[in-house]
Amino acid sequence: MSSERRAPLDRRRVADTALALLNEVGLDGLTLRLIARELDVKAPALYWHFKDKQALLDEMATEMYRRMVARNPPDPDDTWQERLRKANRGLRAALLAHRDGAKVFSGSRFTGIEHAEQMEDMLRLLTSAGFPLARATRALNTTYLYTLGFVTEEQGVQPLPGERREGFDLAERARMMAAYPLAARAGEEIFENYDRQFEEGLDLLIAGIEARYGTG
Repeated sequence: MSSERRAPLDRRRVADTALALLNEVGLDGLTLRLIARELDVKAPALYWHFKDKQALLDEMATEMYRRMVARNPPDPDDTWQERLRKANRGLRAALLAHRDGAKVFSGSRFTGIEHAEQMEDMLRLLTSAGFPLARATRALNTTYLYTLGFVTEEQGVQPLPGERREGFDLAERARMMAAYPLAARAGEEIFENYDRQFEEGLDLLIAGIEARYGTG
């Protein structure tokens, strides 16, 4: 019998395993039974920690957030514009690191209050720049929702970097929409160059926040 000791089965270890499997099977294929097999435990052992799949997704989203924060510590010298850009770039990178990452994150509930420190810091930066709290919250939430929605659509076309779903061939799309030349050409702007698209969209949002709320 092997004397090697396995790490104890806790919520974080289960979430780590689930995130590792996500790239292989996607969200639809991820089951507690599959995770249990990967951990070499019986499925009921997981129900001790997670009552259902949504509870597991909540922990997975929380772990994704932990990793994002660890990779992107805030710079105290940032302007609010720089901080919003960095925070949303970091969120996008965290979501793109996993197949269906945006779907896992969307609608999930953090399992602790670890996010509160970063949220407090961001709101403090915005209010110090002259935003009333309501507007600071709106600016923060609007950019967050932009990033989440953007990556959801991005991963619908490219589930992982370098991978493209069937049905998104631009030449074929242009041929089918030949009677609508502007809409046909727009496909290159919608389904290509996601890095540039994301940055331009984020710049538009931040410029809009500056113009609407009058803080430069």
